Amino acid sequence: MTDFRPLSDQVVLLTGATSGIGLATARLLAGRGAKLILVARGAGDLDRLAAELPSAIAAPADVTDRDALRAAAQTGLDRWGRIDTWINDAGVAIYGTVEQVPLDDQRRLFETNYWGALHGMLEAVALHRRGLCRKIVTVGSQLSDRAMILQGPYSASKHALKAVTDALRMECREDGLDLSITLIKPGSVDTPYMEHARDFTGAAGTKNPPRAYAPEVVADAIAHACTRDARDLDVGGAGWLTAKAGRVAPQLTDLGMELLGRFLQTSDTPPRAGMRDNLWSSARGLRERSNQPGPPPRGGSTFLMAQKHPVAAAALLGAGALLLAAARPRR
Repeated sequence: MTDFRPLSDQVVLLTGATSGIGLATARLLAGRGAKLILVARGAGDLDRLAAELPSAIAAPADVTDRDALRAAAQTGLDRWGRIDTWINDAGVAIYGTVEQVPLDDQRRLFETNYWGALHGMLEAVALHRRGLCRKIVTVGSQLSDRAMILQGPYSASKHALKAVTDALRMECREDGLDLSITLIKPGSVDTPYMEHARDFTGAAGTKNPPRAYAPEVVADAIAHACTRDARDLDVGGAGWLTAKAGRVAPQLTDLGMELLGRFLQTSDTPPRAGMRDNLWSSARGLRERSNQPGPPPRGGSTFLMAQKHPVAAAALLGAGALLLAAARPRR
């Protein structure tokens, strides 16, 4: 794999740039000197964000429209001549049972979460063939590996996104393309995800299973992936363990979700005034965090740190094993 440019010398296209993880990522990358092509549906918020950040331009587009997304990329190409990293972060969510959620809403969710990300990946591959792009980072979910009760359509879209990402990575290598593709899989993250989700649960609001991570933690994982050939990066060990448990003991994991899933995802706290779901139209407000009460979100992930620094993590585990062995009483 060819060496990557440092972030301070990269041109980055970022979708879903005006909310949650995307907004935290835009601010982090700008702080590290990257030039940004900011893509989202809300032109007003996008303009305000571009004015806030150095070396950033607004390129309004709905990722479900591939022609509009291509035009947004061209805006950046006209300005800087290349796109080093293409980040697919745009996403929408729905809470409710599979029976409750109207099929038109389920299809719309797939249009954004699956087709929108695929549009971005295909555009990035086309640019790579012209020597203009070297990296794809796509934000999936730990629900790519384990479906969640009350989030069936969302889980299905993330399963599909993981599958097509894996397939595209293999096909690019088979074709001899030197294009790096990373899938980021966050667990619970404290963003307006819940307030922007369409909700059929009948509760006052929805929430993340505790304890959530700050969006800056996921932004850090994305920034790390921009300069390294990582395959997957999980943010949060609990979701990763739940996915593994689902493979080892699927029926027991199902039972746990059936008993706790509704309690862990519904809330008595309604969305903030002015918030609206973003399934069919853009959200508003340039917000990174949710309005959820409770303990502050985690500011770091030990599991992510181990993935970022695998040699150091292996050394620490080895040292710990040696210390445990040395501490065992001799017979």
